[in-house]
Amino acid sequence: MSTEIVTRSLDPSWSYVRWSQLPEDGNRYEVIDGVLYMTTAPSYFHQWIIRQIVFVLAEQLDRPGIGLTTWSPIGLLMPGCDPVQPDIVVVRTEDRGIIYDRRINGVPALIVEVLSSSNAEKDTEIKRGAYARAGLPEYWIVRPAERDVLVLSQPEPVSGLFLQSVRVPPDGTLHAATLPLQAVIAGFFAGSPDETL
Repeated sequence: MSTEIVTRSLDPSWSYVRWSQLPEDGNRYEVIDGVLYMTTAPSYFHQWIIRQIVFVLAEQLDRPGIGLTTWSPIGLLMPGCDPVQPDIVVVRTEDRGIIYDRRINGVPALIVEVLSSSNAEKDTEIKRGAYARAGLPEYWIVRPAERDVLVLSQPEPVSGLFLQSVRVPPDGTLHAATLPLQAVIAGFFAGSPDETL
């Protein structure tokens, strides 16, 4: 079983310029509030879940021209995040101008993060606060161990909190808070040949 490893710098002065000089070595490097985080390659099950969610997003948002869906690795630069590499990012079609210089430079419509046992704190606390401070309209935290999804919306940038939080249970249907989208949660997890986080 492969274990995803997350490390962070003790030096809080990282920036996009320093980040851009890092090697492309298969690891994920992110800078959140000046701290560098490095994550090793995720598990097959983690990637399976991302794939299943992208299918849903592409069908309901990309196909009708509402948004543009992409997935990691992709650099996203927004306030306090210089950059981050979310698992999935959706940019509304009318905001496509924030995509330039090989990156997304601005706040997208939706970010989705799939938890791994080693990165739970980073996604549920560190990124959650940074994304709220940046004004991200909607953030999904997908929890494979629980087979559920937290849908966060109504960011409050000053406090770094999302004022609305809805847990969609394993047998539930997710109704996006800010996008015309719904999905059966069980479909995100079903059918993977490897269900090891």
